[in-house]
Amino acid sequence: MKPINVGLLGIGTVGGGTFNVLKRNEEEITRRAGRPIRITTVADKNLELARSVTGGGVKLTDDAFAVVADPEIDIVVELIGGYGVAKDLVLKAIDNGKHVVTANKALLAVHGNEIFAAAQKKGVMVAFEAAVAGGIPIIKALREGLTANRIQWLAGIINGTTNFILSEMRDKGLPFAEVLKEAQALGYAEADPTFDIEGVDAAHKATIMSAMAFGIPMQFDKAYIEGITKLESADITYAEQLGYRIKLLGISRKRDNGVELRVHPTLIPEKRLIANVEGAMNAVLVQGDAVGATLYYGKGAGAEPTASAVIADLVDVTRLHTADPEHRVPHLAFQPDQVQDIAVLPIEEVLTSYYLRMRVEDKPGVLADITRILADSDISIDAMIQKEPAEGEAQTDIIMLTHQTVEKNANAAIARIEALPVVCGKVTRLRLENLQ
Repeated sequence: MKPINVGLLGIGTVGGGTFNVLKRNEEEITRRAGRPIRITTVADKNLELARSVTGGGVKLTDDAFAVVADPEIDIVVELIGGYGVAKDLVLKAIDNGKHVVTANKALLAVHGNEIFAAAQKKGVMVAFEAAVAGGIPIIKALREGLTANRIQWLAGIINGTTNFILSEMRDKGLPFAEVLKEAQALGYAEADPTFDIEGVDAAHKATIMSAMAFGIPMQFDKAYIEGITKLESADITYAEQLGYRIKLLGISRKRDNGVELRVHPTLIPEKRLIANVEGAMNAVLVQGDAVGATLYYGKGAGAEPTASAVIADLVDVTRLHTADPEHRVPHLAFQPDQVQDIAVLPIEEVLTSYYLRMRVEDKPGVLADITRILADSDISIDAMIQKEPAEGEAQTDIIMLTHQTVEKNANAAIARIEALPVVCGKVTRLRLENLQ
């Protein structure tokens, strides 16, 4: 059969991996797809880099818009990233009747509603397995494998940089700033790691998964986002003593009054499989009403793991290239006219448990005052550590785990606790999820 011609936009780490894996496994991929898939044109501002990766034999250009306008190109693979020119290129490719494969989670989380509507109108596909958790086929699982289920919640370690940092902080007892430098030296963190360590990257991915799990529009602007920059080694140690580990989780949960969509450091019981995902690895835990809990684990980044997802999308698009658009799997799992505009709940309405650490004066009655305030806010205590003060010190730490409560109740109680004259400074508060 006639080969499928692919235009590749961007030949950096993932683009280079995609080109090399597609070439190396060409025969196997052709057997699976039913026809050859060939990258015939590569667009990149760095033509010298493109030439060194491709070794010749393909058309090279620094004009990506020429690629999306080329009538000979069947599928455009967008690996440029960002919100700007990538959006223009994707929309122009769709307008020209071309299918699109992208790894751009930021673009989809922010502009996905517009992009999928345009693709639906033109009868083309936008595939994005590589946009979430690298080589883990979580998009395929949500879109097809779990179709029979009402998804109840999902929780994911979906940023390798932060997971590496938290693993190193726990293993070595080092402060955040020192481990961040190590992560940058090893190439796990960018020179500007803001999107990773502040939770933005994870929130992009959680937004996409939430839309697919619950049949709602992309609502990145409603997500609650909290990174790991303020996390202290002491809290990691105390969490360990209580039988928990701290991970940066992207969480989305269906509630009667809306959907929770949040990213923040989270205590997880150490016996849970997801609590033992270490280093730069990713994992996503999905709870369905029929299947129960399912865990998806693997490399969330890197040239060839992400290329694996890009090429899987290329094969899917190739198989369905000539299919009636109405018979294709919907972009976001649900039929477009069945997407529901369910509210994303503000963080104040989130229901969860809490870890609280308070630095207090070592005086009689302090614990009684704190527990009374929690009781007034209908917050019950699940576990507690009260440390003996070090020799010569008049202050100590009290650490508490609470049962579930609404966040606004926790906020009110914390404000009253901080106002006590025996409490020294701010209360450290982390959320806790049992993930059962």
